[in-house]
Amino acid sequence: MQTKYVVVLGSLLSGLGKGIVTSSLAKILSLYGYNVMPLKFDGYLNFDCGTMNPFRHGEVFVLEDGSEVDMDFGTYERFLNKDVTKDFTLTGGKVMSEIIAKERKGDFLGTDVQIIPHVTDYIIERIEKVSEKEKLDVLLIEVGGTVGDIENGYFVEAMRQLSQKHRTVFVDVTYVPELETVGEQKTKPTQLALRSLRQDGIQPNFVVCRSTRRLDDKTRKKIALFSNLAPEAVIDDNDISNIYELPLRLVEQKMDKMLIKELGLEATTFDEKRFTEWKNRVDPNDKKRTATIAIVGKYVNLKDSYASVKEALMHAALACKANLKINWIESETFEESSVGSSLAALKSADGILVPGGFGQRGTEGMINAIEYARVNKIPYLGLCLGMQLMAIEYARNVCGLPGATSGEFDPKADHKIIDLMEEQKRTTLKGGTMRLGSWDASIKPGTSAHAAYGSDAITERHRHRYEMNNAYKRVLEDKGLVVSATTPDGNLVEIIEWKNQFGMATQAHPEFKSRVERPAPMFLAFVRSALARSNPISEETMTYSLLK
Repeated sequence: MQTKYVVVLGSLLSGLGKGIVTSSLAKILSLYGYNVMPLKFDGYLNFDCGTMNPFRHGEVFVLEDGSEVDMDFGTYERFLNKDVTKDFTLTGGKVMSEIIAKERKGDFLGTDVQIIPHVTDYIIERIEKVSEKEKLDVLLIEVGGTVGDIENGYFVEAMRQLSQKHRTVFVDVTYVPELETVGEQKTKPTQLALRSLRQDGIQPNFVVCRSTRRLDDKTRKKIALFSNLAPEAVIDDNDISNIYELPLRLVEQKMDKMLIKELGLEATTFDEKRFTEWKNRVDPNDKKRTATIAIVGKYVNLKDSYASVKEALMHAALACKANLKINWIESETFEESSVGSSLAALKSADGILVPGGFGQRGTEGMINAIEYARVNKIPYLGLCLGMQLMAIEYARNVCGLPGATSGEFDPKADHKIIDLMEEQKRTTLKGGTMRLGSWDASIKPGTSAHAAYGSDAITERHRHRYEMNNAYKRVLEDKGLVVSATTPDGNLVEIIEWKNQFGMATQAHPEFKSRVERPAPMFLAFVRSALARSNPISEETMTYSLLK
């Protein structure tokens, strides 16, 4: 069967959740047994996301193969429970780099290279190749940015051309505002957006409407009238607290059956069992406990910077049939003169988490928060930078090494507990040169890490240049710090722990592999420990299928 295509675009403004809509549609189609994958185009001229600032762009997500990609890829993997590869990410930088490389090789001899047809032809060829390689029934293509942007205009045109060659369904995600003073859902912005889309030669098959409350019938019919669609093809996507419920909402509106009909797919049977399992996992109806987690980070003013951390905590809480409350705390608040009173904000937390990051800003506040967790025996989880700072805090306050720090912060420090990895010292380029992707680790039996994973050997994804300095490994261990996992050759430290209390940190990013159906083991152990602090939890209350 020839691959069919679903193109998801966004109108009016960014941040509407095109990635969640794309992932939800992919999830639904997979429940019908179709082989589906998502592909995303981002218009920026960066080759990838690796050198971007999380304050501007949000989280940089890392794939198994080491690709640094947009945060939407995390959403794809979490919904589909499948690993995505670099073949499914396309940026303006990659497209233009490839076109220039072809021109230099002489592939376009005798012609002046133009957006149309050379760039659009290349995009379509790239899409067709990955579809054929993966033998896909459906490829869902998310167009990053907003319709009308200069950055993605040529890609939108490529999608129009794609629809002339292959069965293609267009889904436009739009926004329906509601002025509080008027109390009426306004359709005029969507009307204008649809007019702009039709000017580009694209007639959407579905319009997905983001709004604060459910679409009323009057709004739905008005949008349908101006979009040349039946009212049932105008889909309600109002605000929900749990993004994993969106597939349920779309099935409720029969978008699954309408989409399959529009794609002309062969009839298959919907997997009701898997659908029910998903429903029970994403919305347990017997949640009685709450885990309050304080995330102490340097990018908390843009919570998308820690998207995978938040979702991994959610997966663990759902597995424990518990509610999750996150207190986002800017780490610099713990560096002020009244640091004692500031740290008191952590008293209400059942667990403290310090996530990854780069640079020195805010790190002293994180170290103070880590010390607070250790001294007051509050469950702690550190990720990447969170592990490095845990080692530094221990060196300073337990091992008696004043001024202990990281070579990233002070290359001339006397006690560089964390230092640049040896192979990184020969690296000059910044993009794609860190320790990236999936790496193996060996876990020491009898440790908290071993209890969490239930295995001697694990694999997690990484993104870092600095590591624990082995010159200080024995010093830290002699004072009681537990090195519970290393690389198989024993050369790099992967996980460290505190004795006699839950305090565990990893150089890896286990949040990148966490899924609704398969929560990250370290997050699960952390949330269980946090719940036990004020809400005793028994083995019987766990969703066992999620822990296997």
